[in-house]
Formats: sequence, structure tokens, C-alpha cells
Amino acid sequence: MGNKKKKAALDRENGVAPGLIAKTKKRLVVAGGRSHPELTAAVAAALGQEVAPVEHRTFASGEIYARFEVSIRGCDLFIVQSFGQPVNEWLMETLIMLDAAKRASAKRITVVAPYYPYSRQDKKGRGREPISARLVSDMLKTAGADRVMSVDLHAAQIQGFFDGPVDHLFAKPVLLEHFEGTLTATDRETLTIVSPDMGRVRVADTWSDSLGAPLAIIHKRRDPKVANQVSVHEIVGTVDDRTCLLVDDMIDTGGTIVKAAQALKANGARKVIVAATHAVFSDPASERLQDEAIDQVVVTDTIPLTESRRWDGLTILPIAPLLATAIKQVFEDGSVTSMFGGDA
Repeated sequence: MGNKKKKAALDRENGVAPGLIAKTKKRLVVAGGRSHPELTAAVAAALGQEVAPVEHRTFASGEIYARFEVSIRGCDLFIVQSFGQPVNEWLMETLIMLDAAKRASAKRITVVAPYYPYSRQDKKGRGREPISARLVSDMLKTAGADRVMSVDLHAAQIQGFFDGPVDHLFAKPVLLEHFEGTLTATDRETLTIVSPDMGRVRVADTWSDSLGAPLAIIHKRRDPKVANQVSVHEIVGTVDDRTCLLVDDMIDTGGTIVKAAQALKANGARKVIVAATHAVFSDPASERLQDEAIDQVVVTDTIPLTESRRWDGLTILPIAPLLATAIKQVFEDGSVTSMFGGDA
């Protein structure tokens, strides 16, 4: 035993039992699943450490196996796992890693899920529907997660689904820093922040305040019986001869964003720039987003993107520094809220 121990004497008046007192120190350990190893490595590097080795296997039957190759007993473990495709396989792998970590006696386990799976299924839109985002939270908790950390949840209410602390991070500082350094003087003078739907108005409003630009809103309707089908109705606000910055939390098939961009250009927009946190990019998103109505797309790397899903007009910003800062705050019992001016 490396730690020096001393005995605690029996203290009947204060109800203290005799025993040994160990001067243990907290230990931060970063591990990751197979969904986004580059992100896990970048987070660990930003924290000045290596990724804890984990043995992963997928058997011929499709069953998943995970084993920590080093002792994690008593550590503060952060499991980094993104949930791009195939989402169900990565979710199952996370649950198995959580079970392995719990049985290996990790003291506290935090799931760092930059993109939270099933986040769009956060409520019942019709009768007899599941609330799958809540189900995912229940599974994480049951498997052994003490805490969850995620970036730009599709619905803030998901924080209440998990029975424990949830650190809801925002990618806005990362994206904002990029635009403050790349927007031209003309872009800044004619900038309008655009919300692609009513659900993103609050987020777009914070962008409007940060960049000192007016806000426009696109009113749309979605058929609840047909997935990924959107029809744009009208634009509230002035976009004629303006540089429009469309802000959203995620881009899946790209249908919403492309139709919004086309509507903006049809109403006289000079330039349309798209900013989103999560590049889900389900087919045929990459092809759609190269539409002539869109001048540039800026996303973060919360989800891995293969070369086939990239193009010249796409900019990918690193999210690892933000995650590393939040992890350090949690480990040192600091304030995550202070990273976002009290909004987290």
C-alpha cells in the first residue's frame, strides 16, 4: 500500500468507531468507447494525460465486450462516447462499459456524451409514443452512471430525466469565437441571426445579443406522420440584402436547413451561413448542404465525420477543449456554470 495510514481511536462521545484512516488522493481517469476515439484522445491531451486502455470486442454473434485493462478502483472516471451511427451499438457499448467500471470499483462515473442519443424523442407528440430520451437516461443510471455531461441538448428538459447531476454545456462560445474572427466587416454590418424554427428562438436570441445583430424567425410546419419532411411558410424579420447566420443544435438529413436557406435567398438574403453543433449528417445531408443557397456550413466535431461526408464549404471546429475544461471543473469541484456566464 502506497498510502500512509494512521489509526482512529475509539471515540464513544462522538460516535467514532476505531479503524484506519487513509490519505487517499483523487484521481481523474479518461476512457472512451469506439465511437469517436479521436475526440477521446483530444480530450485527454487537453487535460495533459493519456486515455485509459480499454479492451473492446464485438463477437461474431454481435455481442459487445469491454474490459478496463488497468485498475480504476477509487478513481473519478469520465467515459467519453459520442452517439453517431450506429447509435444503438454505441449505446449498448456505453452501458457495458458502465457496468464494467462499476464492478471495477470506480468511485464516480461520468458519461461524457457530446451528442445525447434519442434526444429528439423527449416528449409524446401523439398517443402511444415512447419518450426514448428518458429511457436512455434510466438505462445510463441503472448501468452505473453517477453523472452525465452533454453539449447542446435538443431539449433542456432532458436534464430532468436523469436522476443525478447533468452538466449541460453549450458550443456557442466555440462557434462564436470562430465567427468573430472570420466574418468580414460587410458581414458584421449586415448580419441577421436566423432561427430555423420556433423551437430555436431562445438560442438564436442569445446569438443576437452576443453579436449585436437583429433576429429573424422562419415559421415552418412538420408532418408528424412523415419523418424529415418540412415545409417553410414565412419569414418574420428583415433578411433582404443581409448576411444571414442560421443557428441550430443539429443537422440530420439537412432538409430543414436547406429549405430555410432557400427561403432566405428567395427573400433577398445576400449570404447564408449555417452554424450547428451536431453534424449528424444522415444521408443525403452532405449532398443537400452543398446547395447553392448555402454559402458555408460550420459545425463542431461532437460526432465523427468520414471524409465522404465532408466538402470544401464545411468547417469543423474542435469541441475537446470545451469538454476538457468542463471535466476539470467537475473533478476539482469547481463551477461549470461559470464557463457560460451563469447560463449552464
